[in-house]
Amino acid sequence: MPSADIALVAVVVSLALIFDFINGFHDTANAVAASISTRALRPRTAVVLAGLMNLLGALMFTGVAQTVGKEIANPFVLKDGLWIIASAMIAGIGWNLATWYYGLPSSSSHALIGSVAGAVLSSHGLDALHWSGFLRIIQWLILSPVLALVFGFAWMTSLLWLVRNVAPSRVTRGFRRVQVLAAAFQAFMHGTNDAQKTMGVITFALISAGHLQTAEIPLWVKLVAATSMALGTSVGGWRIIRTVGRGIMKMQPINGFASDLTSSLVLLWATIAKQPVSTTHVIASAVMGVGAAKGVAKVKWGVAGKIVSAWVVTLPVSALLAALVYQILALLIYIPR
Repeated sequence: MPSADIALVAVVVSLALIFDFINGFHDTANAVAASISTRALRPRTAVVLAGLMNLLGALMFTGVAQTVGKEIANPFVLKDGLWIIASAMIAGIGWNLATWYYGLPSSSSHALIGSVAGAVLSSHGLDALHWSGFLRIIQWLILSPVLALVFGFAWMTSLLWLVRNVAPSRVTRGFRRVQVLAAAFQAFMHGTNDAQKTMGVITFALISAGHLQTAEIPLWVKLVAATSMALGTSVGGWRIIRTVGRGIMKMQPINGFASDLTSSLVLLWATIAKQPVSTTHVIASAVMGVGAAKGVAKVKWGVAGKIVSAWVVTLPVSALLAALVYQILALLIYIPR
């Protein structure tokens, strides 16, 4: 293999791992915000637990990675796949850093899916996109937070009825204990879905460069992607933790348990279906549903509205950014197609 090709592969894999690392600390809030807000776990303990469970979850499944690697576009026919992934990762990294800086829990999944699609469209046009697979991914991205909102409301309503005659102090103590388990489960499910996406884009790049002959995820790709996300998670995204854990509603242990378990089950369903979903969307929607069950006024809808706005714009903006990055690279460097 020419040294230039080796260098390009190394750069693209490095960009994907940087995106994965940023995804880890960008989305740490998803797994630990509720447990920190309710004081079920100390902040540093919660972040370390999330990092370990993310690592374990990321190594357990590959279905989502295969969906990302072959359902958006066909890497076997795209000779410039390395440049497509490089453009997508640059755009995704930029968007994630911007939203992290402003404390907005936007979706890293939307950023990644939108960036890959935008770079493919910029390179090869509409025909290169696998519209059936891409639209199926979009459907899951839209459906999953709706389910989390509805299930969160129903689950919280049921819990409130079950503990209606129990002393509030006992409810708080009991749910603070079990919330630790729910938070660990949620961090595990976060790893099963989110880290898979980076595995998928690395595999996409390696196939298009001719270094892989199938869409099976190599072991080394699993290990580096899982480790990168776990390290990012252990750093912690404290700006976003404040928004999700305190900005949407005032959280109590019973609320934290309900939202953590709700979002975990929705993520489990998506992972079994091999579909990438936004953990940010799912978890924040579960928090909104749980809050609404205690009364619509309990949810800070102004903050929720800002979060939803960030969700709506992430995919199209990241797609446009990736398309622009690809065109800039094409002007500066000869890209074989």
